[in-house]
Amino acid sequence: MAIGKYVKDRRILSLIALVAVLAILDYYHGINLGIEFVGGTQIPIQLEHSVTPDQMNQLITILQQRLSTFGLKQVPVTGIGSSAVLVETASVSQSEIDSLIGIIQSQGIFQGVVNGREAINGSSLLQGSIGGGQPVLSGSVVEWSVNFYLTQKAAIYFSKVVFGQGNKPLYMFLDRPTSAILLVNGSTLTRNAPLVNQESAIAAAHDAVLLGNQTIPIEILSGNNGNWNSLYPFFKGNEGKYQKVILAYGTSNSIVSNLTSMNYTIVYKNASQLAPTYIQPNNSTFNNTVVVDSWQAVGLLSAPILSSGITNGSISQGYIISGTAPPNLTGNDAVAYANNQTKEIVSILRGGALPVHVIVEAPTTTPPTLGTRFESISAIALLLAVVAVSLVIVIRYRKLFLITPIMLTTLAELFIMLSIVGLIGTIDLSAIAGMIAVIGTGVDAQIIITDELLVKRGDASTVKMKLSHAFYIVWADALLLVVAMLPLFFETSLVSVTGFSVATITGALLGAFVTRPTYGAMLSKHYGDGA
Repeated sequence: MAIGKYVKDRRILSLIALVAVLAILDYYHGINLGIEFVGGTQIPIQLEHSVTPDQMNQLITILQQRLSTFGLKQVPVTGIGSSAVLVETASVSQSEIDSLIGIIQSQGIFQGVVNGREAINGSSLLQGSIGGGQPVLSGSVVEWSVNFYLTQKAAIYFSKVVFGQGNKPLYMFLDRPTSAILLVNGSTLTRNAPLVNQESAIAAAHDAVLLGNQTIPIEILSGNNGNWNSLYPFFKGNEGKYQKVILAYGTSNSIVSNLTSMNYTIVYKNASQLAPTYIQPNNSTFNNTVVVDSWQAVGLLSAPILSSGITNGSISQGYIISGTAPPNLTGNDAVAYANNQTKEIVSILRGGALPVHVIVEAPTTTPPTLGTRFESISAIALLLAVVAVSLVIVIRYRKLFLITPIMLTTLAELFIMLSIVGLIGTIDLSAIAGMIAVIGTGVDAQIIITDELLVKRGDASTVKMKLSHAFYIVWADALLLVVAMLPLFFETSLVSVTGFSVATITGALLGAFVTRPTYGAMLSKHYGDGA
């Protein structure tokens, strides 16, 4: 039979046209390969609770804004269902991944507190005014800074709150803990200032976390934990009021067991995070005592001292958050820390607060060399699947003619699946697995069609009727496969199998409405006298 007779069939023409269009799109736009093939890191994120579509869009926008500001412009952020997000990056450097995770998991709640009252917050900042300064060497330390402006309304409110509070600190927090108790060793409070006596350090610490009914209680643990019995009644009496206890890694197991038995959530911090840094204002207000200037354990970024020019009722809109690199860092390491601190804070402040708490799960990293190997293995697996399906059909019916329509339609189906998934989404290992599954299960549909046309042979007038009967079964099978995959598509706790469900659903619909009809058309032209 002439090739022209096949090409005239609209079903075959539709397949050829679809392949041609996708080939052009692939050429000009390319397909998106997952990090399993090009190398990089996947960071799965679970949300504290399900969110609405609007909240999910807001969350994605904020994360994209943060990552873009940080300098990571090619970092896809994908919402998975209503309670998970997947972040992908080409970076495999551990330090960069740690910074990325820090940006993601920051709730982004900014607060400025004066004398136990909130003076400014994240909504006070004038968007577009937030910027970072270059690291500055001051003596032996490297300073970093972030500047911003307040809205007119916020500036007026700020001037009222700080009125008469001259020479007092403005404690600037980012993600200040809520519903938390701080359990810290007294010696830790003076770790960064050995010349400061413990009594002054404790007083300064209490002042730094003062905020009305959101004040963070600080409980001082003796060096040998000998005073735990005297602290126990406080924790027992407040187990319903507070939810978390912030303490050091290595804290006695018995203390941790006591706290968890009271339903407290333990938040571990390392020694450097629990040790505040101090400044000693040159004024009489503090009687030469110290002020906590920064404290990672409670999210305190800096504590600039308010000048009398700011606290006399005048309205000012420009402010600066500043800090220094840790004293144990020197040279380029200190500059790198300052740069990173500036970029991280700017990115979080510009993005704003997240609408829901997020839980960052363990990242998965794939080196580029391993990705290339995955790519080769996946290509071989897909081709083997096509060959295996073709051989099954040919061996069953012992018809050499079947090799051509089977190979053509199956390869076309594979190409279309790769193009569609790669153009609108990302081809990852789970998507490849879904494609292999679709090709494998496709043998059922081909057997059904072939049986109708070859085993139950009849005259030409019955070909259309037999094909209709075959496709009724094919479409029903496709529908069942789609329904079976929908739970995986919406199951947000299984982020890694989403690609599998997408590829399987795409392949099932493609097979039912495009490639299987084309296969049936080829057989009917050959065995059904052109019906």
